[in-house]
Amino acid sequence: MTLTPLWATGLLLVMVFCGRQFRENWKAQESGWVRRAWSWGLPAAAAFAVLAFAPFTGG
Repeated sequence: MTLTPLWATGLLLVMVFCGRQFRENWKAQESGWVRRAWSWGLPAAAAFAVLAFAPFTGG
């Protein structure tokens, strides 16, 4: 599996926006924050893992 620049950009945006929401939930710690933190943290971590380990194609 290789990443095109378009897919890599999309994954970067997913990582940034989901990571920000994870951090917001972690800081607020309102009722049900753990479930929301997991629901935002898992996509951010998955996007980071793909960006870190999948090779890029020169586009």
